[in-house]
Amino acid sequence: MFRMGVKSDSFTYPFVLKACGRVSSQKREDEEKGVFGILVWKKGSEVHCRAFKEGFCFGDFVQNSLIYMYGQCGLIDFARLVFDKMAERTVASWNTMISVYDGINDFKSANFLFESSPEKNVVSWNALIGRLVKVGDIGAASRVFVEMPERDVVSWNSMISGYVQSKDYKRALDLFREMQISGVEVTEVTLTSVLGACAETGDLMIGREIHEFLKQKQLTIEGYLGNALVDMYAKCGSLNTARKVFDGMRMRHVSCWNSMIMGLAVHGYSKEALELFCRMEKKSEEAIPNRITFIGILIACSHKGLVKEGYYYFCRMTDKYSISPDLKHYGCMVDLLSRWGKLDEAHHVIKTMPFDGNCVLWRTLLGACRIYGNVELAEEAFQKIVELEPPKDGDCVLLSNIYAELERWEDVERVRNIMTNLGVSKKPGSSQVDVK
Repeated sequence: MFRMGVKSDSFTYPFVLKACGRVSSQKREDEEKGVFGILVWKKGSEVHCRAFKEGFCFGDFVQNSLIYMYGQCGLIDFARLVFDKMAERTVASWNTMISVYDGINDFKSANFLFESSPEKNVVSWNALIGRLVKVGDIGAASRVFVEMPERDVVSWNSMISGYVQSKDYKRALDLFREMQISGVEVTEVTLTSVLGACAETGDLMIGREIHEFLKQKQLTIEGYLGNALVDMYAKCGSLNTARKVFDGMRMRHVSCWNSMIMGLAVHGYSKEALELFCRMEKKSEEAIPNRITFIGILIACSHKGLVKEGYYYFCRMTDKYSISPDLKHYGCMVDLLSRWGKLDEAHHVIKTMPFDGNCVLWRTLLGACRIYGNVELAEEAFQKIVELEPPKDGDCVLLSNIYAELERWEDVERVRNIMTNLGVSKKPGSSQVDVK
């Protein structure tokens, strides 16, 4: 543009400055972020200087764009300097500076500016809801939502997403119904959050309603929305529909592959889960397996007793993908080996882990010892649990039952004494019958 001699105006610079900011934001996760950030900042500074020379630097549109650009480049002090030097600040100016602080999780500074702002609009209130959700104060966020002078779709989305993040799925679904009644048009963000709530609560009815809505609107099911739909159907046990949605997507993120593999594995379709993983490996240009992928694969092996295959994939995640197993992967291996009677191997896995085992692993082994009658390992597992935390009634009952089957009544009495001394009691069982 400059080379062709076309003159710039007050609308040119905001677009260029925002482009610099967005490019910097997109590269924030990049390993070369430091070098790249400097390059973007230099280009943004050049644009700043040119705007100053041409007299376009004093309009609020340009200044707001400068605040945004410097904020996205991580130069918070520069952004604040532009803000402080403004002769007159609009609501957009305050909101832009507040969003810069929100972006670095400096909520104290963001809240101070919010309180200092002489005028607030719906964007200001939405930002406050977002901050409260981030710090986990969902109650305060809910009060702001109820009391704010006006709401837009972002307000509803922020609140629904906040409830989902705080695992209050019922309120998320109730608010979604209220949103529909209010006549607010839902967006992809809305539906993605609601599908997440449906997945966790098993509410297949609302999930199907959303799917039908997407069909009626002839919307393309891709990206986050497609992932959420597959995950919802998979977790609700509707695997055929999940697979249809999955196969109908042109591009699938790794989380979508994981949802489908995990759904098949958890519901006992181990062969199909492993076949899908093989297909995933062949489509490496689409998605590369990650930690969660291998948790699903190991669960699939565990459910079908595929011990040899479990070892193979456990090693493969490190050898091919350079993924170091974490506690969940070791837990899957212990479950696989314990479930199928390989108690000594399960014990070896726990003892040779690069970090300390937790009670979940030792309880898994203890439960298997009850099934396979291995009293020596059961005693060690119980002792490890006692060392880590006060035992639960189920731990004591398992060990007591092992002793009882071997008619070691003195040991049964000893375990009961342990329960008494630790204040642990067996909860009485109960049943309920509906008479119609």
